[in-house]
Amino acid sequence: MKKIIITALAIAITTFSYAQRITKLIFTNQCSSMTISVLLNENVTLKISPDGAIAEWGVDLYADRGQNNYIEHPLKPYEGRVEQYGQYDNEAFRGKLKYIGNNQITYYGSYEDKSLVGKIKSIGGLKFSYYTVYDDALMAGKIKSAGDLNFSFYNQFDNDAYKGKIKSTGAANFTYYSSFDDKAFAGKIKSLNGQPFVYYSSVEQQQFRGALKSGNMLQIIGGITYWIR
Repeated sequence: MKKIIITALAIAITTFSYAQRITKLIFTNQCSSMTISVLLNENVTLKISPDGAIAEWGVDLYADRGQNNYIEHPLKPYEGRVEQYGQYDNEAFRGKLKYIGNNQITYYGSYEDKSLVGKIKSIGGLKFSYYTVYDDALMAGKIKSAGDLNFSFYNQFDNDAYKGKIKSTGAANFTYYSSFDDKAFAGKIKSLNGQPFVYYSSVEQQQFRGALKSGNMLQIIGGITYWIR
């Protein structure tokens, strides 16, 4: 009987830890914008901005089908338990999403560092932290970690073409062409996790200038889909 209880607890813990995980990172505007997709149980997906806000959420019917992870499917309404924080809760998260199914979402309150107020603090067991004003001014308020995935950004002293852009997520590193490179691709991503990106230059045919010549815009790194659009 004791073994059965221990086994049941282990399964429950495993299921809970699986219930909140980052599955996809989408980068737009030459990697100056990022969306973090967090998958919960029941195929519920939350799209999180780098400043710790929920941009969109709903059910992705294809989330558990690996071959469809390269496609953005419209999210469907979730029919299960949904609760918001009430009028007597802290003003920093009053009215915000509190529960999706059995997943509780918490936020930094108005009594915390002003650069953190109102940002997502946790989604179930997935904890979030952020850079503050005591870090680089350009990074203040941006996500620093989600669970064991760490984020870093190029700072205010880096080249103008890529300062403020994502520098690394976990072990995956991003490099960019600088303002000293050809104007057709200055600021565009140069490599992701060591994989290079090459573009048509300003001396080539006009209709191709700045267009991608080679490089994989979709990569799976550490079980997470990276999509550069």
